[in-house]
Amino acid sequence: MCLKRIIFFCVALWSIPTWGQSPAAQKKYDKALSYYAAKDYEHAYAAMLDAIKQYPAFTDAYSNLGQWYFKAHKFSEAADVFTRASASCPNGNKAFALPLARSLLYSYQPDRALLVIGTYGTAKDRSEWVLLRESAYVMKQALNTPYADTPMNLGIRINSPDPETHPCITADTMNLFFTRSVHNINDDFYRSHVDSCGGWFTARNMGVPPNSPNNETAQSISADGHYLFFTKSDIHSETGWDQGGNDLVMAYTADSVWSTPESFGGTINTPAYEGMPSLSPDNRELYFVSNREGGYGGYDIWVSRFENGLWQMPRNLGPLVNTAGDETAPFIHADNNTLYFSSTGLPGLGGSDLFYTRRMNDSIWGKPQNMGYPINTSNDENSICVTIDGSRAYFSSDRDSAAGNFDIYQVGLSRAQQPVAVTLIKGFTVDSLNRGKLNYSSIYINDPKTGQPAYHYVSNRGDGSYMLVLPSGYKYTYDVDRIGYMDMTGEIDLTANKEGVTQTNMDLALLPQGYQKPIHDSLIACIQFPINCKTLSDSARRQVQEAMAPWLEEKDIVIYINSYTDNSGNPMLNEEISYLRANLISNEVAAMGIDPLNITAKGWGEANPVAPNDNEDDRNRNRRVEVIIRR
Repeated sequence: MCLKRIIFFCVALWSIPTWGQSPAAQKKYDKALSYYAAKDYEHAYAAMLDAIKQYPAFTDAYSNLGQWYFKAHKFSEAADVFTRASASCPNGNKAFALPLARSLLYSYQPDRALLVIGTYGTAKDRSEWVLLRESAYVMKQALNTPYADTPMNLGIRINSPDPETHPCITADTMNLFFTRSVHNINDDFYRSHVDSCGGWFTARNMGVPPNSPNNETAQSISADGHYLFFTKSDIHSETGWDQGGNDLVMAYTADSVWSTPESFGGTINTPAYEGMPSLSPDNRELYFVSNREGGYGGYDIWVSRFENGLWQMPRNLGPLVNTAGDETAPFIHADNNTLYFSSTGLPGLGGSDLFYTRRMNDSIWGKPQNMGYPINTSNDENSICVTIDGSRAYFSSDRDSAAGNFDIYQVGLSRAQQPVAVTLIKGFTVDSLNRGKLNYSSIYINDPKTGQPAYHYVSNRGDGSYMLVLPSGYKYTYDVDRIGYMDMTGEIDLTANKEGVTQTNMDLALLPQGYQKPIHDSLIACIQFPINCKTLSDSARRQVQEAMAPWLEEKDIVIYINSYTDNSGNPMLNEEISYLRANLISNEVAAMGIDPLNITAKGWGEANPVAPNDNEDDRNRNRRVEVIIRR
């Protein structure tokens, strides 16, 4: 969708009498209109200037010429025309005050614009004058504020003579997607990726699907690059869905092939316009633009939450974000806290400007902040995306070309414009036994403050990959579940990550349902005792301590202590002595910090000899205490 600049010119112009001009002036005027209708703009300008020269008080000539210059982004020329008209035409000061003030503002003359506003601003057009006054102060501040970077046009590998809009970039910053309006007729998606030198390869049409003979526009891409959300025109489905000219759809990719787009259905889409989607990083909120009933102006930003497996009824973001103008192109950053968008109704530098707002709570957003000069200009800036680390943005503007012919630019962001630091975690959900990829695994990230689920991700339906983007500086717990597999829990400590973006690779391995962990017994010590000895010698104590040292941090172990004697002496007495020796070792192990509930000590007397007991050496070998670890 192309939202045209709305230009307000004072209705009072229509009531100014234009009779009295010479026939020669009228002839030049009519000729200028003919040239303009034929799109011969330079001859139209010249003929209209000739008409004014023939009749210096020619109100209609001034009005038309000023509007033509303004629509062509010739703002200084428009200001000159309206300045002359104010001085030359009957009641011109008042009649031309509004277009003059706007032209002065758009030509970066906020002080002169404020003089006109202060002198001629009327209660009749109060809302327009108020917006102009606020915009003039915003421009003054913007022009006097040092900026972080100068926007750079991405050049001919990305931009073309056709309009390029709605850039979006994957989390790894390696792939750039955007919309190109081919010959200003058909909107299609294009894609480029980074070459070995850090530049961009020539953008290529993404093909069918997701493109089609109809218009596809205003896309956003999931962080992992697997899901594409976009606006599709002229929706007609085999199931009977026929709810509007522009609706929201989704496609996914597996093995580099995109699926046929699927509609978001009747809860989201209506007969009105729905477009420009942006999905939150936790996949639970869908931001989009609509002109449906219940808004505050032309096009508003709305949001729908995904709950209980369904998209809920959309909610308007409210009057702090939405205005009587148009709010479009929402981009929710991976921090899930910063929303960027375009607006024609908020105070700005002219045309449509780019803004950002911070989340206050689940349903309230803070006061939008203009992104300032030189990101915004008196031309149109209509869409933006920000890299995951927040250091730079890609946006669309028609500043360097004819009105409406948008190009994509890159710019570094100031600290104030950047989102909060995030950590990127990616990997695969896999079967822990055979390492096979598991798709459709649900990953729940719990709120570090409440412990309740705050983020929900699903591993890719194609290859089982996942990508999490979490605000840094916190310690999270997570749960993973999938049909046919045992639930998995874990912890992610991001407290050390403070600035920018940190990347971590982590596979999540799930055990099949009903899996029984194999038992492994390990003999870690065999302590010999002299005949009839009922105490623990220092050397035996050291032997126990050295054997247990590597296992002290293990949580899932069970310790078995089995004590034996030789066959000399009374069997009942031997069993009693073996039990006493087992308890000596058990107490020593417990003293090292092992939970006594995880220790089993038994005395077996003469049982289980390891030697025949027919000489002293063999009997010494049989008088032993074995320490076994089971895990």
